[in-house]
Amino acid sequence: MLTDHDDFGSSSLRTPWNKGRLVGQKRPLKPKDVWSIRVRLEIAGSLRDLALFNLAIDSKLRACDLVSLRVDDILSDGRIRERTTVVQQKTARPVQFEMTAATRNALAAWIDQAGRRPGDYLFISRLRKSAHLSTRQYARIVHGWVESAGLDSSAYGTHTMRRTKAAQIYRKTGNLRAVQLLLGHTKLESTVRYLGIEVEDALAISEQVEL
Repeated sequence: MLTDHDDFGSSSLRTPWNKGRLVGQKRPLKPKDVWSIRVRLEIAGSLRDLALFNLAIDSKLRACDLVSLRVDDILSDGRIRERTTVVQQKTARPVQFEMTAATRNALAAWIDQAGRRPGDYLFISRLRKSAHLSTRQYARIVHGWVESAGLDSSAYGTHTMRRTKAAQIYRKTGNLRAVQLLLGHTKLESTVRYLGIEVEDALAISEQVEL
């Protein structure tokens, strides 16, 4: 089972999680990588990590928003919602996301096992001073997932989880506006940069359209 290891001591003595790692645009996971990680988590019986992984893929949320989700954000009348809306911490703007059947099932199993109740954080921290999983802990968990799939973890990070489904939606539809809305970007230019779209990509999409 994949676990997160809590850090104790002064924050000033902590080594930055990205020290010695490649920084910059992190790669999205490929569908085969998503499948590989998901299967490993299912076999390991890691309900927390499976729920976190599936929700990270579906929600496309930034790490700070994902780890601070509460039960009320995804549960209504005792059932996991198919869609929900949260307010982003960075922009203070609402963003909506869907939750697939697999994600809803994983969340329901985790909430039941962990005894989470309305008002509780979905993913609690083992640190007494932290009410929920920290972005630092989440980053380590993501690197563990990536390494379990045989990938170079230095090329991936928490933004990998945010970009994965968005990148697939763009590749399959070429609809930048849809991706912009799903990511909660205020400007289309931000979405273009975030997806790493090049001129060749734009031309390839253009060639598919006949007037």
